[in-house]
Amino acid sequence: MSRTRRVVIAVFPGVDLLDVTGPAEVFALADRETAGAAGYRVELAGPARGEVTTSAGLRLVAGLSFDEVDGVLDTLLVPGAVDAGPGDGNPRVDGDVVAWLSRVAPLARRVVSLCAGAHLLAAAGLLDGRTATTHWSTAEQLAAEHPEVAVDPDPIFVRCGSVWTGAGIGSCMDLALALVAEDLGEEVALTVARQLVVYVKRQGGQSQFSVPLSRPPAARRDIDELRMYVVDHLDGDLSAAALAARMCLSERHFARVFRQETGTTPAAYVEAARVEAARRLLEDTDQPLDRVAAACGFGSVETLHRALRKQIGTTPAAYRRRFRMTA
Repeated sequence: MSRTRRVVIAVFPGVDLLDVTGPAEVFALADRETAGAAGYRVELAGPARGEVTTSAGLRLVAGLSFDEVDGVLDTLLVPGAVDAGPGDGNPRVDGDVVAWLSRVAPLARRVVSLCAGAHLLAAAGLLDGRTATTHWSTAEQLAAEHPEVAVDPDPIFVRCGSVWTGAGIGSCMDLALALVAEDLGEEVALTVARQLVVYVKRQGGQSQFSVPLSRPPAARRDIDELRMYVVDHLDGDLSAAALAARMCLSERHFARVFRQETGTTPAAYVEAARVEAARRLLEDTDQPLDRVAAACGFGSVETLHRALRKQIGTTPAAYRRRFRMTA
């Protein structure tokens, strides 16, 4: 007989819609793809039973009030909400929600926050002494308000013991797929990812920004095209001389134009792109380090080591131990 995995998702006024419906869809597909063996049962809980208006203006229906949530939970999932304000807005930290989390979290096998939901977990003391992430736009605020939390603003999600935190908003799908992989194995998670037509399944260590997206578009279209060329040809000759020749510019003029358009040097951009690719291979494969180095254009394991230490302050082996989800 299949076990029942009870998933309770908190909903409250202004909650991010996708952070609720995205994971719910992942769990539903996992159940469908296993002919019900996954046993996920998703329930929405709100301040009161009934309709809750989301950030998108659409309404969800909470089948339970917060006070009615009791018994054993498999997963407690806490989305976020952001109030309009200066900059990128202010994470909503509702005292009633925080008090409820403090009460109900001990009932759950694992607790998961999505996007600004990490601010609610932190206010409830559930992130004390843990490493956590949140949406890049509120990470600095989370760190400032909760110095007892080790905030890492880069990964799309972080697991620290029984507590998972996600960057949001689209990364809620990646985190939900990781939960499915933990419960049912990688093969089921990959099957669900294919049904969702998403980018297979990103591991938690992936950066919230890919290298091409981490910098604004250049004013010159040829520079933007060159940046994409770099990402697609990491194992090729990407020296400044080779890239300048591709642009039909002198090396000196090319370096000046590239820095003016991107805010960085050609060499720094190439190294960042290669490190990003190496991180994907370290997370998603068991390839030996010499093959990872060759595929990403580093040439040697020593060069790969130096680049990862410089870019993210760790070694390839340590990075793989932290972010490789399965052996």
